[in-house]
Amino acid sequence: MAKLIYVTNVSLDGYIEDERGAFNWFPPDDEVFAFTTDLVRSVGTFLYGRRLYEAMAVWETDTSLAAQSGLMADFASAWQAASKVVYSATLPAVSTADTRLERRFDPAAVHELKATASSDLTVGGANLAAQAFKAGLVDECQLLVWPVVVGGGKPGLPTGVRADLELLDERRFGNGVVHLRYRVLGQ
Repeated sequence: MAKLIYVTNVSLDGYIEDERGAFNWFPPDDEVFAFTTDLVRSVGTFLYGRRLYEAMAVWETDTSLAAQSGLMADFASAWQAASKVVYSATLPAVSTADTRLERRFDPAAVHELKATASSDLTVGGANLAAQAFKAGLVDECQLLVWPVVVGGGKPGLPTGVRADLELLDERRFGNGVVHLRYRVLGQ
């Protein structure tokens, strides 16, 4: 069975967005970007909420991004190679290849997807990840913790859910970012 992995960037105080909804407080860094590309390369299917999908779709719809550098071209290629499932009641249509639109999150369907997938899946977007955590579907949680305190905003981890975790790996980057990889033991 494939794993469902929650991967996100968070501030040191645990937020994925500041109080204005901005997430531009984590500046580009080649070392972190190459590491993230390696993570993306291992994913067979991305599960996205609408907002994160719209932010990520540019890796296919805006070809000028891939033209900027070899690192960006590598990321775009890895991202485009994976399937995507977007959960949204408001998105009229998807704009990328190999992408399916679902109007609601169905835990049983995600469990079936995990059971039949040949590669791991990731869940992205705090709201969608919270639903996956609450349904007991998340197998790993990977956080890229950025050395900044934003003081409030959207939490990177769900509220109202307890999960025991086991640290599997950690990595420190030259810019102060720390990657933490946890196995979800149970809720």
